[in-house]
Amino acid sequence: MCTRGLTFGLMSIGAAGLSAAQNIDSRFDSFPTYAGEDLELAISQQGIKFSLWSPEADAVRVRIYPTDRNSDPLEIIDLTKGENGVWRAIASADHIGHFYTFQIAHRGKWLDETPGIWAKAVGTNGHRAAIVNLDDTDPIAWESDKGPKVESINDVVLYEMHHRDFSMHPSSGIVHKGKFLALTEQGTTTPSGDKTGIDHLKELGITHVHILPSYDYNSVDEANLQSNQYNWGYDPYNYNAPEGSYSTDPANPISRIREMKEMIQALHNAGIGVVMDVVYNHTANDDDSNFSLTAPGYYYRHRQDGSYSDASGCGNETASDRQQMRNFIINSVKYWASEYHIDGFRFDLMAIHDTETMTEVAKALKEINPSIFVYGEGWTAGDSPLPVERRALKENVAKMEGIAVFSDDIRDAIKGHYSNAADRGFATGKPGNEETVKIGIVASTAHPQVDYTKGNNSKFAYASSPSQIINYVSCHDDLTLTDKLAKSMPDASVEERLRAARLAQTIVFTSQGTPFMFAGEEVFRDKHGVHNSYKSPDSINAIDWTQKRTYADQFNYYKELIRLRKEHPAFRMRTAEEIAKNIVFDKVYEPNLISYSIKNNANGDEWKEIKLVFNGSDEAKTVKVGKGDWTIIAEDGKINADGMGNTRGGNLTVAPRSALILARVK
Repeated sequence: MCTRGLTFGLMSIGAAGLSAAQNIDSRFDSFPTYAGEDLELAISQQGIKFSLWSPEADAVRVRIYPTDRNSDPLEIIDLTKGENGVWRAIASADHIGHFYTFQIAHRGKWLDETPGIWAKAVGTNGHRAAIVNLDDTDPIAWESDKGPKVESINDVVLYEMHHRDFSMHPSSGIVHKGKFLALTEQGTTTPSGDKTGIDHLKELGITHVHILPSYDYNSVDEANLQSNQYNWGYDPYNYNAPEGSYSTDPANPISRIREMKEMIQALHNAGIGVVMDVVYNHTANDDDSNFSLTAPGYYYRHRQDGSYSDASGCGNETASDRQQMRNFIINSVKYWASEYHIDGFRFDLMAIHDTETMTEVAKALKEINPSIFVYGEGWTAGDSPLPVERRALKENVAKMEGIAVFSDDIRDAIKGHYSNAADRGFATGKPGNEETVKIGIVASTAHPQVDYTKGNNSKFAYASSPSQIINYVSCHDDLTLTDKLAKSMPDASVEERLRAARLAQTIVFTSQGTPFMFAGEEVFRDKHGVHNSYKSPDSINAIDWTQKRTYADQFNYYKELIRLRKEHPAFRMRTAEEIAKNIVFDKVYEPNLISYSIKNNANGDEWKEIKLVFNGSDEAKTVKVGKGDWTIIAEDGKINADGMGNTRGGNLTVAPRSALILARVK
């Protein structure tokens, strides 16, 4: 669940003036729509072309300003209504470098000014959009910039991070703390000499960073950055412009854009892709949002009494099933992919959107770059007028080509339920989660040895392919794995919790599907027990990089675990049929014990068979392994992808809270 702790009043769509949701919907369904990509602003030889989609507006005007705030307009230009509900006007090219807002008259009243919903460059706090030539924002050699080639999302290793968390701590050694440019700095280290920043990411071996929202969001005052305000950024304001607080100069729209591009370019040069966290499901504001100030009421869903529906838990929800909103989402991700070379998209509360929109999103992005992938949260934070069968729920993922969902099955089964801090899971000694862990191991696909009726969260095989599943044990939401272990294992030693964390991540990284990890957990990062740290200070959220030395064994374990997965395609099978054929579970009758094999040189692996045994109990267990020439890959909380010795099989002991991984080539 992605609750932000944000609260909004339930406001009616006052500007629209209707009381019944069905009347609102029927009226909006008759609106003309426009799918062109030239909305808002375009610079040509004829001058600056302004355009705004607002079918019900009585009049539209654009105000052009010399600065991003605290100035009077240089010129006010009336727009003329054309086809498909689009208003247009042309201004002199002399206004390049200036700022602008739109203003519409609706039902006899001029509404507040807005930068529009398509602003691609903005000034301080995003209140005024900027007239810039995007070619002027490109770093040197930007035209040749490319992200990593991805044949299948299952080849990806995702690392979720927040700009401030990753670089703010004094131990990071990074100069541009909390900024896009933090990830362009090479050679940064802790005081003890351990690598940080982009060098740390390369050393760890992840393939893609999933960065929390980087578009212009509402909650941080960019005119007062010295106050060190913090927010995750799940409160969208301008969807198509970078967040100013992550730039060195929020008032300079070119700096925002260029510095974000420089970050992406630096990551690409390091062989790392960039996933953008997008939040099209709701807006930070309601009646005075940019959506409401351009086409009142249209972009949102409503309750029967006309108030905003609230499946986001943040006061409103957008209506992806309306054509113009669908067009907006599709064109927006296409813009980020084309202009910023973004490699993937993570959709917040994706089930608020409809399956048709999400399928079209994936299709449009693949046409730009075949390596792009899309995943999201397959749930909502509340009920919605959108019928369940049309929602982009995890249970409906098979209806969406090219879309993956997070597996809450494996998450809760491994560590305990997310909403109950004290609850334990398979890796922390609670029996009864074995079958749900198996569901995660086979990526929620149909398998003859997995009984879905015994699953904790899901009762059927909802994925038709492992490419539809993202496996994880923790993310920015809720307790970090470190904090969860502290609260659910209060009497355990730190070493016992470290072992539990290793076991948990070993299950994730050896399961079919795509592994996902939260930044800093490789150094046993915690958030001091705060589960919803969306606006907590850096003292709670920042990663203390001195822990890389303290927990060096943990970091090295994660590094080897990632290397193991990347070097062995058996952990990255492509189809449900391959999984059902090549994964064979052993008959185990003890709680907190799972034993299985990946056979037949699965997916072209050099290893003929891989034996994996997971012991989540606090006691050593004995398992029977077939006779053969086995190489020990992981044992007793240690791992080496090249091997740590040999065994002939037979009755083998599996240490408490650990994984035993063996491999044989014949």
